[in-house]
Amino acid sequence: MSSDPKQKPAEKENMHPRNSHRTGYDFKQLCKSGPELKAFVSLNQYNVESINFSDPNAVKALNKALLKDFYGVDHWDIPEGYLCPPIPGRADYIHYVADLLSETNNGIIPTGKKMKILDIGTGANCIYPVIGSSVYDWQFVGTDIDPIAIRSAKDIVASNKHLKDHILLRQQANKHNIFKGIIIHDEGFDATICNPPFHASSQEAQLATVNKWNKLKIEGPPQTTLNFGGQKKELWYPGGEAAFIRLMIEQSALVAKQCLWFTTLVSKKDTLSGVYKALKKVAAVDVRTISMSQGQKISRIVAWTFLNETERAEWADIWWHKA
Repeated sequence: MSSDPKQKPAEKENMHPRNSHRTGYDFKQLCKSGPELKAFVSLNQYNVESINFSDPNAVKALNKALLKDFYGVDHWDIPEGYLCPPIPGRADYIHYVADLLSETNNGIIPTGKKMKILDIGTGANCIYPVIGSSVYDWQFVGTDIDPIAIRSAKDIVASNKHLKDHILLRQQANKHNIFKGIIIHDEGFDATICNPPFHASSQEAQLATVNKWNKLKIEGPPQTTLNFGGQKKELWYPGGEAAFIRLMIEQSALVAKQCLWFTTLVSKKDTLSGVYKALKKVAAVDVRTISMSQGQKISRIVAWTFLNETERAEWADIWWHKA
């Protein structure tokens, strides 16, 4: 990295081409959008402006500035301890889903309120609906089993005029259900998205946190608080992401004709073989794996549909072209 702070940062070629965050963070501009960020910005070892990414308050201030500067979100906040997501990676997911949907629209990304996306586990931050509705003008339904998360997401939507007619929040009442009780009769979704709980237990989540802080070279006693935060329901699920995704795949077959594409993030490469077996068992017609990377972190999106190409074309005619 150059020691000249005035030099324009190189593009991050591993990000999606439409990702607005490919060129890194312009902290001078971001501090104008979010003045509270200024207190956390300083020159790093390369003499380049940055923040201490191990400080959850700094990360939260950065997110507020990014959301205001790039997505027109004037008011965004989350309860203490809840997941504060890395926005560039979340934006990547949205852009790849847009590419997937464009395949059924002659290569043109379908935009506007006729598009309806289901966000499973939207969290207190409501980040995917915020980005997707701001960039592509899509409608979202965000779900969560945590009433505090739902209330926080509703507050974010209510505090930003351009989100009010784009995002609905529905609380999942049954922890064993993903789509049941959420997708209503005759309702159709163009895509479902999900960032599933990663860890298999609270102990595993805490150990991962300690390891992460060690990698960040934080001095002092081991930490059990993530810089990006996260509550139990956000970070772990019995059996980890493999069990959660398997359940999602099994239950997707129950609403097979009400969604064009089902998608989920898969963080662990070892999870993939079980995902593919589950998709074969439910007879998914088409399965895609899309690789994503953010710095050293590698993940992927797995997408599946129960509709053949003719049915997908009919879907577009019914839901998009006649909307």
